Amino acid sequence: MRISTTPGSLPADLNTQQREAIQYLDGPCLVLAGAGSGKTRVITQKIAWLLGQCGYAGRHVMALTFTNKAAREMSTRVRTLVDARQASELSISTFHSLGVRLLREEAQAAGLKRGFSILDGNDSLAIIQSLIGTTDKARLRLIQQTLSLWKNKLINPDQASALAGTSQELDAARIYHSYAATLQAYQAVDFDDLIRLPTELLLGNPDIARRWQTRVHYLLVDEYQDTNPCQYQFVQALVGKRAMFTAVGDDDQAIYAWRGATVKNLMRLTDDYPGIKVIKLEQNYRSVQRILTAANHVISQNPKAFDKQLWSDLGVGESIQVTPMASDRAEAESIAMRLSAARFDRQAQWRDFAVLYRSNHQARVLEQALRSLRIPYVVAGGQSFFDRAEIRDVMAYLRLLVNDSDDAAFIRALTTPPRGVGQTSLKVLGEYASQQQCSMFEAASSIQETSLLAARSQRALVDFVVWVEQFKERAYGYARASAVQPAQQALELPRGGIMPTDEPLGADGMTEDSPARILHDLLEDIRYEDWLWDTLDAKPASKRWQHVQELVDWLGNKARQESMNLPELAQHVALITMLERQDEDDPDAVRLSTLHASKGLEYPHVYLIGVEEGMLPHAGQGGEDSEIDQLEELEQLRIQEERRLMYVGITRAQRSLHISWCERRRRGREEVSCEPSRFIAEMKLDASRVDEVDDYAGLSPRDRLDRLKGLLNKE
Repeated sequence: MRISTTPGSLPADLNTQQREAIQYLDGPCLVLAGAGSGKTRVITQKIAWLLGQCGYAGRHVMALTFTNKAAREMSTRVRTLVDARQASELSISTFHSLGVRLLREEAQAAGLKRGFSILDGNDSLAIIQSLIGTTDKARLRLIQQTLSLWKNKLINPDQASALAGTSQELDAARIYHSYAATLQAYQAVDFDDLIRLPTELLLGNPDIARRWQTRVHYLLVDEYQDTNPCQYQFVQALVGKRAMFTAVGDDDQAIYAWRGATVKNLMRLTDDYPGIKVIKLEQNYRSVQRILTAANHVISQNPKAFDKQLWSDLGVGESIQVTPMASDRAEAESIAMRLSAARFDRQAQWRDFAVLYRSNHQARVLEQALRSLRIPYVVAGGQSFFDRAEIRDVMAYLRLLVNDSDDAAFIRALTTPPRGVGQTSLKVLGEYASQQQCSMFEAASSIQETSLLAARSQRALVDFVVWVEQFKERAYGYARASAVQPAQQALELPRGGIMPTDEPLGADGMTEDSPARILHDLLEDIRYEDWLWDTLDAKPASKRWQHVQELVDWLGNKARQESMNLPELAQHVALITMLERQDEDDPDAVRLSTLHASKGLEYPHVYLIGVEEGMLPHAGQGGEDSEIDQLEELEQLRIQEERRLMYVGITRAQRSLHISWCERRRRGREEVSCEPSRFIAEMKLDASRVDEVDDYAGLSPRDRLDRLKGLLNKE
């Protein structure tokens, strides 16, 4: 089939509904895009249509999505459809990236300095912990989640106090006031504030709203079912009365209620915009029909805001296998052997296979089984090395040496380990920095000239500033020196920096002012290892210190091998952490992933494990102060979301789908009996395709080899 490639024209292989969604410009448009129906293609082709055929300027077209990966994919596709100048003017970003941009431009109206700090989840959790003085992680996480949900609903501290109905909510509301005051004093925002504050600015300031609405002539929003109430109003405020936008979403894939998203936002669009055009994309370009039929059967059990049926012209496909397993260990060993057999039989690559599960802990026994058969695998959504608390502690010091205007790094370095400056003093320092419009590090140098702090806190701050300056001299001395090419080149050194020349290596292979030596000396100065052993049990303290040593060794090797200085290392680590989260690498390995993390992805062959009651659907938790009727309603909503999660898992598969459940599963120190998930029956599969119980646990290596040979013949 010949596909048109004229700039701005539509490809000939678009289906009727895709074409209609792209060309509709008579008002707001809601595109209900089923799994695998080509929604990203519709969005990018619509951008090209706006620019190439409708006369829109690139600077007036904006697209929003939820992840950097999705934004990058969208940008990459658009660049192949429009000319470079138009592409450079487009704004394709995440909600939070746009929020940061708006806050920086409107910082004064938001009561912030332009260089405000952005705190991640760990930073905000540390503030909450300092406010309530507890080490109860469950309570801390519950309060943090409650504050997040309130912010996502645009509920301020006073409103939260009035609305709080349970003892847990009353507890969180008390903390909310202090937490908000602390962030203001620090001139910092948390992740939820990146949407909440811009939304409040747009809703409460007509001049700011007009300024941004003038920029946004057309808005496209991806994954609309994942928006929370705050994001819904953010979009409304951006498009204004003109309401020229396209929202793309799928109510059947709404799986993020636990973080504030509400599928009701799709239906709310039809209420707030009565004339909105609704277009359904039901043709699936990913999966064979048998998989789609099973998915349709499952999701039909949920109440439907918009009815749709996925279909495919890729053929019927092979039968879906359902295999009972004796235990989770037997399940893992069986899956590992089936993967080996299927790779050989199908002449496939390891990356063609994915194993999906409801909860992260299910991966542990599976990883053991894969390692025993030397099957390469990658785990999606695992904790990055650079996200560990101890690594973030050390990196805070490195960030501060490189940029003393980094307030988040300043706070973490000053308080880890503690230096005698408490939260009250930090709030005073933050307020003083805000008044002086300077960084907290700079404010710490000058606040001694005031009477705002007690003498002890002032002395602690001054000592810290002097200490940081000493290490900065070493860091920048080495940084400038390593940049000299050739040696005769003139060099200006900041703050008395010293240029090392042919320094002898120490016994540990580090020069006096190399990045590794600086970090080594820094950690000794702050007695970080001692602090770990004083505050943690022996095993976690030892493990964390080992991670820190691995970091220092790695940084030292990187500095020597690539002649990198300390500032370059800091930038390099920041880039690495971004790349890890972007997940751009595509090694030839089996993918292990939670169902949540698998959304948006697809694999030729999928193994969906642990499909039993209590696992999928996951066991629910009732609220201690909730009424019976309310609990029943919450339980129904929970099961509906778990069913959507099952639907997401099924529709990740392109060619084959294998489902397993365990008759017995170890939970804690005991084994419990399990029942197959209700979702298996809802798939309405042919009962003849349900296999006999597979029990691989306890087999000898020879017996496993015999079983593997049998599988090769069976597959």
